[in-house]
Amino acid sequence: MRLALFQPDMPSNAGTMMRLCACLGVGMDIVEPCGFPLDDARLRRAAMDYIDHLDFVRYASWESFEPQIKPRRLVLLTTKAAVDYAEFSFLSNDVVMVGRESAGVPDFVHKRADARLVIPIKSPMRSLNVAISAAIALSEARRQMLDGGEE
Repeated sequence: MRLALFQPDMPSNAGTMMRLCACLGVGMDIVEPCGFPLDDARLRRAAMDYIDHLDFVRYASWESFEPQIKPRRLVLLTTKAAVDYAEFSFLSNDVVMVGRESAGVPDFVHKRADARLVIPIKSPMRSLNVAISAAIALSEARRQMLDGGEE
């Protein structure tokens, strides 16, 4: 399983998700451009020493990332979905994607997604932080893999 960040805006969220992936043993992809300079020093500061335990790949653009998805499923976490993440059956090779903190993902990513999942929240709240959303979805996926004997 992999977590993909689509053009993240905030280095602190990217660092949090790097630590999350390292702790859960989930690979991570960042699809650039980012809303902040993504250099080695900033990555190390955001992810601390967890980065040394992370399967991490940077992609310069959506066009360079998109071919890497196949034959896996692209599972998009979005507030614009109707399928509850807890009702979805994750697979061990899924690519779970979160969008930009400021704007989510563009329509072409929505159209490419094999599944679009929502984490239900109380009205009138709009959304969760992307790092929290990633943690919720990856935890459920991991639970399913452990319950199903996969990992």
